[in-house]
Amino acid sequence: MGKTLTLSVIFQGSSLNFGEGTANISELKKYHRGNGEVYTFASRQSIRYDIVRLGNELFGWNLDTVDKSKGVIQFKENVTIAESVEMDLFGYLKTGNPSKKRAAVARLSHALSLEPYKGDMEFLNNMGLAERLPKESPNIANLEQHQSFYAYHLSVDLDKVGVDGDLVLSTDERIRRVKQLLDVLKVLNRDIKGRRENLAPLFIVGGVYDVSNPFFLGRLQLTGNSKGWWLQMEPLQDALNTTWNEISVRDRTRLGVVSGWLANEAIIRDQLGDQSGSVEQFFAWIGKEVESAIGA
Repeated sequence: MGKTLTLSVIFQGSSLNFGEGTANISELKKYHRGNGEVYTFASRQSIRYDIVRLGNELFGWNLDTVDKSKGVIQFKENVTIAESVEMDLFGYLKTGNPSKKRAAVARLSHALSLEPYKGDMEFLNNMGLAERLPKESPNIANLEQHQSFYAYHLSVDLDKVGVDGDLVLSTDERIRRVKQLLDVLKVLNRDIKGRRENLAPLFIVGGVYDVSNPFFLGRLQLTGNSKGWWLQMEPLQDALNTTWNEISVRDRTRLGVVSGWLANEAIIRDQLGDQSGSVEQFFAWIGKEVESAIGA
């Protein structure tokens, strides 16, 4: 049975992903819930883009892998996962007769806001440029704005990393690629509308499991009041108490939290004991778990 790396992250960000917009209004990507609340999100495609961008900047991931063939922009026919960490982790489709495809080994969810959108807007103009020309009026624009905590999920099928048909990369290379992915998540950021947003984890929970299931997806919820932000423990505890084949999720799980931002941080650490630590400690632990799982 293959092992799967599963983790869920909370980070804080502002206005992370815009859609097409209407007239001079830039609209955030958002969705509506049955209770009438509206939430914003950063799409999994946008997160994937920034992971690959940082993989290239930090570790030299090869991006010279794309051309336009058969009228379609796609990965080059002669490039394999040996030359492309991106194709290895996130899959590919090469149209043709026959077509070649690889399902994503690393699967991302959208980053969903944990706070509802309340319709905040930002008014903009280019007065600084217009004043340089005689008798010109500035152009105006409006941007929807949303400052919120967000949560997203990542699952990686560790037995499939570096394996594509008859092509099998070395164990050391497979481990290296997953650990580079984890290092990218530690410093994940996004450039948008002249800003650089920090998407690094404030809270992270997960582990390496014998079953591929996003245990903590949808289980990370926050409650805010005048005293700060509280992580709701009941959904998290229920996920930790999940068992399969007499194996407990709790026994395979660790979490990391940045000190000072959660009002119930002491309660979390008290309830989880040695299973909780800093975000850095989580990544150090999960890296060893990955080494053990792939090297087995």
